[in-house]
Amino acid sequence: MAVWIQAQQLQGDALHQMQALYGQHFPIEVRHYLSQWIESQAWDSIDLDNPQENIKATQLLEGLVQELQKKAEHQVGEDGFLLKIKLGHYATQLQNTYDRCPMELVRCIRHILYNEQRLVREANNGTSPAGSLADAMSQKHLQINQTFEELRLVTQDTENELKKLQQTQEYFIIQYQESLRIQAQFAQLAQLNPQERLSRETALQQKQVSLEAWLQREAQTLQQYRVELAEKHQKTLQLLRKQQTIILDDELIQWKRRQQLAGNGGPPEGSLDVLQSWCEKLAEIIWQNRQQIRRAEHLCQQLPIPGPVEEMLAEVNATITDIISALVTSTFIIEKQPPQVLKTQTKFAATVRLLVGGKLNVHMNPPQVKATIISEQQAKSLLKNENTRNDYSGEILNNCCVMEYHQATGTLSAHFRNMSLKRIKRSDRRGAESVTEEKFTILFESQFSVGGNELVFQVKTLSLPVVVIVHGSQDNNATATVLWDNAFAEPGRVPFAVPDKVLWPQLCEALNMKFKAEVQSNRGLTKENLVFLAQKLFNSSSSHLEDYSGMSVSWSQFNRENLPGRNYTFWQWFDGVMEVLKKHLKPHWNDGAILGFVNKQQAHDLLINKPDGTFLLRFSDSEIGGITIAWKFDSQERMFWNLMPFTTRDFSIRSLADRLGDLSYLIYVFPDRPKDEVYSKYYTPVPCEPATAKAVDGYVKPQIKQVVPEFVSASADSAGGSATYMDQAPSPAVCPQAHYNMYPQNPDPVLDNDGDFDLDDTMDVARRVEELLGRPMDSQWIPHAQS
Repeated sequence: MAVWIQAQQLQGDALHQMQALYGQHFPIEVRHYLSQWIESQAWDSIDLDNPQENIKATQLLEGLVQELQKKAEHQVGEDGFLLKIKLGHYATQLQNTYDRCPMELVRCIRHILYNEQRLVREANNGTSPAGSLADAMSQKHLQINQTFEELRLVTQDTENELKKLQQTQEYFIIQYQESLRIQAQFAQLAQLNPQERLSRETALQQKQVSLEAWLQREAQTLQQYRVELAEKHQKTLQLLRKQQTIILDDELIQWKRRQQLAGNGGPPEGSLDVLQSWCEKLAEIIWQNRQQIRRAEHLCQQLPIPGPVEEMLAEVNATITDIISALVTSTFIIEKQPPQVLKTQTKFAATVRLLVGGKLNVHMNPPQVKATIISEQQAKSLLKNENTRNDYSGEILNNCCVMEYHQATGTLSAHFRNMSLKRIKRSDRRGAESVTEEKFTILFESQFSVGGNELVFQVKTLSLPVVVIVHGSQDNNATATVLWDNAFAEPGRVPFAVPDKVLWPQLCEALNMKFKAEVQSNRGLTKENLVFLAQKLFNSSSSHLEDYSGMSVSWSQFNRENLPGRNYTFWQWFDGVMEVLKKHLKPHWNDGAILGFVNKQQAHDLLINKPDGTFLLRFSDSEIGGITIAWKFDSQERMFWNLMPFTTRDFSIRSLADRLGDLSYLIYVFPDRPKDEVYSKYYTPVPCEPATAKAVDGYVKPQIKQVVPEFVSASADSAGGSATYMDQAPSPAVCPQAHYNMYPQNPDPVLDNDGDFDLDDTMDVARRVEELLGRPMDSQWIPHAQS
């Protein structure tokens, strides 16, 4: 169903939000009459940051105007006449508005379509089992909007009271001037004759007494009006502060938390548009009340009357200034975070946004934003308001950007598109901490004024923690640091403190979230998978997930200490699994064709009652990112066979499906699915070439196929005959039941601990390779050497 048809069925707050998307920048009538045409255009295909795409944007603008003109021309009848004029007017209006900036039209319509789809999706979710959460959110949003309506009414009330006070005071001043005029007339009585002077004096005295009494009563009334107005402003500010706390300390903080979890693969943090609309309403109401308070102060200065009002106004003025200061500084946020694993000499981007920039007219004098990188300790000092000026931990190129105002969406933001970390200055590390555990942050700061330089704000915001690397081999461990921080950071923490230990179920949630995002699959980690991971991490044999629910996992267990008997950490093994799935095995994982998280003994237990030729795929215990085939074939030599692990390097040469297709004796995918039914759709088509095809340039074309010579020999002996198989280059051997030799894996022997190039280490590597080439070959790597 078309989005616009569903959008018209929205109700309540969702309908109001949808209507608020439209205005002079893009009339809702245009959306209605051109709904099909608008939804059929490829708005998302245009890169808004690429000036060369301006041509496409211009074509879309021209197409929109032409469609409007066509629609106008087809209107007939009395009602059609008015619509024809209106649509023609809109065509001209849009042409004039976006002719010089067609990219803004694209940005505007993308913004509208995105939010319509979001509102429709949220409305549809309301009828699903997750609807209770949506209902709760809707109820909370409704409460916020009701409070805004209350604030609007009380602000209008104080505005009316202020006008009443002003009118009363103006009349008082007129009467006060009349009193002064009467006093002046007394001085002129001396020039009159006694009889006339006595008559006039008596009349003036009566008038003066009456006026003085009125002035005294009216002064008391004025003072009462002033006190009542100040008290109303106090109540308004209490409600404002409460509303602002809900929006900034609850809703905005929750958005930032979702943004942090999105860094671990969680769902997107969502649009900022609703938050911005709330913040803009806050800014508008705060500014209106601030102006009222200042006008009240001016009235008091114009006509001083002794009393408590001056002190009350000074207090509410200070309070309103604190409220607007908190609003402005809190709404300077990072909309698009920089990458949390940051490689030196590599381009990266980020976007900062001021949610109240448009409402406070900050864009009239666009501020500049500066980005710098600081250490964890410098971030702590910054939050303590200690002097850290010009105290940075590195140099970022292209680190200044002017904020731009996009009228169509009402957003004020700065897009850093081409930053690059030129160098980094590391601090002294603690104990066993490695360079990939050291956290930095990008500090964005700016300065601007509002209200005609009435208030000047210096705003700062910190990015999520980043880990700086200088070589790709450090990415794995850096990602572990980021994962732990994003998952277990607590609200309001000191930068960038995280617990050293967490409960196993907490880690399971983080691992599952990361796994689904990295593999890009809805098939996450099952209960059985998590039991396997717990057994691996805790070196336990318990097969009940509940047994691990109260156990804690330390950071050292996660990614500092090697697993028992291995030369890698738990995280390094798990990351290797995600890497091979993501690059080569994603469709097979989604098909449920990879069991994966089982050890060798568990694989044998699963296969023991299955017919010969049944196989399963499991992740290797011995090699990071390795996957092995275990199958059952009862021969004189053995019943279970385990192929040496394949890695990303192997799958870059020949895919898993093709390798399985080559091995005809693998018949059933565990538990009982025919192999070809599962994998045939992934086989690489074999080109049909005539038998008489001649060699090209004297060469004949080879083919790579997978064979296991040891298994072919064993199965032939078991069958009492001889088997044939295709001749080709050696292929991986079958793993013997005993563990084969393992050589320690060095992430990168040519880099020192800081990730820098070390010539001496490089020469050592060269000498070791030379020695290795001179050694006799280990028999396990020779396919025909094993019996």
